[in-house]
Amino acid sequence: MFDRLRPLAPYLKRYWPSLAWGSVSTILYNVIKVMIPLVIGHAIDDMQHGLTESKVMHHGLRLLGIAVLSAVFLYTTRQVTIGASREIEFDLRNDLFANLERQPASFYHTHRTGDIMARTTNDLSAVRQLLGPAIMYSANTIVFTVAALPFMYRISPRLTFIAFVPLPMASVIVQVFGNRIHRRFERIQAMFSDISAKAQENFAGARLIRAFAQEEAEIEKFEIANREYIGRSLHLVRLMAMLWPTLEFMLGISLMITLLVGGHEVVSHQISVGQFTSFNVYMVQLTFPMIAVGWVVNLFQRGTASIVRIDELLKQVPAIQDGPEAVASAGPVKGGIEFRGLTFAYGDGPDVLKDVDLTVPAGTSLAVVGPTGSGKSTLVGLIARLHDAKPGMVLIDDAPIREYPLATLREGIGFVPQETFLFSTTIHQNIAFGVPDATVEQVKVAAGIAHIRTEIEEFPKGFETMVGERGVTLSGGQKQRTSIARAVLRDPSILILDDALASVDTYTEEQILGGLRHVMQGRTTVLISHRISTARNADQIAVLDAGRVVELGTHDQLLAMNGPYAELFEKQRLEEELAVTR
Repeated sequence: MFDRLRPLAPYLKRYWPSLAWGSVSTILYNVIKVMIPLVIGHAIDDMQHGLTESKVMHHGLRLLGIAVLSAVFLYTTRQVTIGASREIEFDLRNDLFANLERQPASFYHTHRTGDIMARTTNDLSAVRQLLGPAIMYSANTIVFTVAALPFMYRISPRLTFIAFVPLPMASVIVQVFGNRIHRRFERIQAMFSDISAKAQENFAGARLIRAFAQEEAEIEKFEIANREYIGRSLHLVRLMAMLWPTLEFMLGISLMITLLVGGHEVVSHQISVGQFTSFNVYMVQLTFPMIAVGWVVNLFQRGTASIVRIDELLKQVPAIQDGPEAVASAGPVKGGIEFRGLTFAYGDGPDVLKDVDLTVPAGTSLAVVGPTGSGKSTLVGLIARLHDAKPGMVLIDDAPIREYPLATLREGIGFVPQETFLFSTTIHQNIAFGVPDATVEQVKVAAGIAHIRTEIEEFPKGFETMVGERGVTLSGGQKQRTSIARAVLRDPSILILDDALASVDTYTEEQILGGLRHVMQGRTTVLISHRISTARNADQIAVLDAGRVVELGTHDQLLAMNGPYAELFEKQRLEEELAVTR
């Protein structure tokens, strides 16, 4: 079991002063508490020699004093121990979030969001319960038992031995039940992750589900998964329902034996009535801690199962991170880009890019066109190290890209991804995401360049309009233009537009490009587009097909080649003419 707690060692070490003070409080609380039966037994024996008001007052005040001190140290124990468990939970949550933030996009392609959410909420709560109540009640039980045994033994060694005979059997029962609880809780947590993932996918894809009228089908699927989760939970409940009564039965036997044997010793004058009372009070005081062992076992098994699941996330090393070749003193990115014999594949899959040789001088523009699946988005993703190419294949300002710390590299890039993402906050905060201290005027200027300022100002709350989760309250074109404004505001050395104008009409596209021409001057711009109208004014245009650069040149040069680019140009020109004549 202690091996399972090893991942928590750094956190326990961090809060050892609190845990040490909690341990001291626990010892003092139980040492004081163990005096109660002695006072009660002494009071009973004392009053057998004459009951007076002063005796009652004397013994009553002794019990009151013990109760007050016991309450003080019990409060301290709970405050310090539970407080430390909350602090560790806080640190664990921060470390989990920080590590998840550093993971590349590929990590989230293989790990379901619902599963991650389940581990950072339900599992984290189970770990806190392990570090707080489970440890506290375990310590109380152990310390009180150790403190009470000498006093019980002094009253009657024979009675103490007989009273504790059933306890080894109770330990065996706890061990057997504990292992089964651990296995069942692991299965429950895995099922909870499935349910969380199912719910998250349905909420994220709400529009699609409604468009295909699949509400009832999805409700039925969720109900089946939920029923499986409840079934597994009830298996655990039945197991716990057996554990507690079994422990109570064992304790009941122990109390019965104590009464029979102890009563005989009182009758034969081997012990006094007061001593017999003290012994029984000790047994009663031990009853709740021993019964609580069942609950503590449950918490320990839940917590250790959850620690394993959380540790799996904490151990995830980001696939893309600063390596030993990263130079901390690397200067800011100027914007020169070079792909040198670039070949790239996702994992063990086929090559997505093959022998790509491209040079984009700082301050110039490159447009990349080609059919769907030709590797355009992958190519620009390598510039920002969203994916990692082999060393020496991608260079920035004539230096291998891995020599730049990730923070330095990405600070110099303004990226507008193909799949636009907006946070569920105001439009102003979405545009200022990369520049949190941007002024209102700077945000408005960026919105003007992206040709969305007028539309935003027509909203009732203007730039303070809440966009809803994933920008659901905005149209596709509005979301793309907000994303462009966000990239422009950063004033980057490299501006990457990954098919960022796909959701706007040709007129709006021309307006946006007109605003961007001024921004593009003096900075490197890479445009991915299916439209020739977007690419035609770039300093050079690369045509990708099946991961290879099949043509490279200016708009006029490529038309003169009468190759794939010219065919695409002619096809789009005919489509535009047909659209006008309709």
